[in-house]
Amino acid sequence: MYNLFKLNNGLRVVVENIDYVNSVSVGLWVENGSRNEDKTNSGISHFIEHMFFKGTKKRTALEIAECIEDVGGQINAFTGKEATCFYIKALDSHLELSLDVISDMLFNSKFSTEDIEKEKGVVIEEINMNEDSPEDVLSDLHSEAIWGEDPISLPILGDIDTVKSFTKDQIEKYISSYYIPENSIISIAGKFDMSNIEKLVEKYFGHWNSNNKKITIYSKPELQQNHLFKKKSIEQLHLSLGIPGIETGNDNIYTLLLLSNIFGGGASSILFQKIREEKGFCYSIYSYVSAFNNTGVLNIYTSLNPKYAADVVFTIKEEVEKFTKTGVSKEKLAKAKEQLKGSYILGLESTSSRMFNNGKSVLFLNRINTPEQIIEKINKIDEESLNFIMKKSFGKGIINSAFVGEKVDLSLVTDIIQKDTVPFKNSKSEQV
Repeated sequence: MYNLFKLNNGLRVVVENIDYVNSVSVGLWVENGSRNEDKTNSGISHFIEHMFFKGTKKRTALEIAECIEDVGGQINAFTGKEATCFYIKALDSHLELSLDVISDMLFNSKFSTEDIEKEKGVVIEEINMNEDSPEDVLSDLHSEAIWGEDPISLPILGDIDTVKSFTKDQIEKYISSYYIPENSIISIAGKFDMSNIEKLVEKYFGHWNSNNKKITIYSKPELQQNHLFKKKSIEQLHLSLGIPGIETGNDNIYTLLLLSNIFGGGASSILFQKIREEKGFCYSIYSYVSAFNNTGVLNIYTSLNPKYAADVVFTIKEEVEKFTKTGVSKEKLAKAKEQLKGSYILGLESTSSRMFNNGKSVLFLNRINTPEQIIEKINKIDEESLNFIMKKSFGKGIINSAFVGEKVDLSLVTDIIQKDTVPFKNSKSEQV
């Protein structure tokens, strides 16, 4: 049973009662992430997420963790490009404790100068760890290639110089601007008393207000045609290719997800069978959809020996063009629908996944997308919608790319992407 209501201060609350479980998941969603930042404060949203765990007027950092873990619960948070979420999963008997702890972190965090300086070191180590991961470096580099100077291209962690610059005053002013009820959602899923839930949320969040409000309104960035390379001393070349996608809230996203699954979603996909099984160029290759407010992209990722870069980029481009022309048969469409429905439903097998699904939906779309509604949208995918999205996405071809590794002939692979180039049949061309 679902319910969506709003407190007098503008805070939206979405609840889903699941009476056959014995757990409850509570999440505070704030429509604020790296996309709200600029180059002078890049990473501040992620840093603030860390600071909310460093102690309040009522609890030390240890006590915040202990009071949930001592009752068998889990507490965590994450920051993305467009949202930050603080969440707790616990037995249903500890719902009020969960609300108490999250509200305490939100309203009573101390942000002591000593803790801020200490946490700078922690986050800088996280940035260094990110730099040691080629996949993470590639993700940030490709974001820059896709969106250029738009704030959505900024790295979620920020950079070492911006992290070092954060002050207590800067943090508190940022929180008072973006951490406001109008930008936020409380999402609760699991077993609880529906008749008392509104009063309980009101008790802990009803007084929330701010005089320095900045309602989040995101830009409409155009996808750029950039091709970037970052040198790292590693054996393999990691690459990411970008195809135009679909923005959050567009029901055509399910059609694109289906097409992506067919093209690069698993071991039976076109990319896996062609690039790995037939050609033997790589161990792993896949495509995935990234949807955001007002923009979206379909990414193709793989890692391989640099000497195969030209061959692989050409083969992927060739398969994109072939996929666009041949389309999807009725038999394949039926199977792909079942695969998409199955992965979606299996992904909702816990109260925390339900909480995430509901919270994100209401935060960005101001509505609940029930599993039944999603399944109906998937069932409605037909030849007409497939052709429409195929033309809008795959039909535009690869428009940007990023490469991370020891060497690559960037001008060569860029030329392959941008022009009708002669195939590089097992050329193993020299990379520079």
